[in-house]
Amino acid sequence: MSSKLIPSSPADVMVIRNITPNVLTLSVPFSRFGIFRVGGRATIIRLTSGTLAVFSPVALTPVVKAKVAEMGGKVGYLIAPDIEHHIFLSEWAKEYPDAKLIGPEGLPEKRAGQKDERISNDDHFAFVFSPKNKDPHGISGEFAADFEVEYVGAHPNREIVLFYKPERMLIEADLLFNMPPTEQYSRVSEEERNSHGLINRLWNALLKTSGQAKAHKRVQWYLFSNGNKDRSGYNASVQKIDSWDFKTIIPCHGDVIEGNAKEVFRKIFEWHLQSHK
Repeated sequence: MSSKLIPSSPADVMVIRNITPNVLTLSVPFSRFGIFRVGGRATIIRLTSGTLAVFSPVALTPVVKAKVAEMGGKVGYLIAPDIEHHIFLSEWAKEYPDAKLIGPEGLPEKRAGQKDERISNDDHFAFVFSPKNKDPHGISGEFAADFEVEYVGAHPNREIVLFYKPERMLIEADLLFNMPPTEQYSRVSEEERNSHGLINRLWNALLKTSGQAKAHKRVQWYLFSNGNKDRSGYNASVQKIDSWDFKTIIPCHGDVIEGNAKEVFRKIFEWHLQSHK
């Protein structure tokens, strides 16, 4: 992954924010193909037990290490939420060797075949999600006590979606975008924030959740839910997620959705919830 995609000095542009005392987000700029501004975000959750779970790790800067220590310092789970969000796993695993690595089917094999100095061949995945292996009790009792999990294997990227029950938060990577990524680009230069302006205005219009969001609904229906030719499986996953009583959505790409999260989710996934064929 080129330096054009990931910021060379993440500490200078990272936005660190407590959504609640137990949930911390690390938001950074990230451009797909070096053009499309999508943003990136890690979420650190402190379980009821005090153990920390890190969803979609980003760069482990000194400030981030200090924040982890402030939250108790016991990192128990490092979660790659799909086959794309994994590049910083090894950095975190080296710093917190007792943490369990969690990811979707196919990711261990993908990492083994990549030639990237940031990926360690010594990493061992303690739990790999698949259609037949998706019960969070298989990770641990403390994990299952705080999280519901849906494995969206029908998504092209094989998404792991978490529902943090104590604070009614949905945490996800590529299932739902919320463009534009305002927070994630709030600390970059004006020049970078405005680069490829026309293309990104079109991109934002395509994946926004505000208004009627008709374009976003079509992207979900015709692209994401049909990517693995298993729309019925995708619909079932969306319906399962909709059954959770969440009030906040923390996406990897775009701003956090607070207050009206369920309304936004049902708008974007309306056709899936209605099980249109």
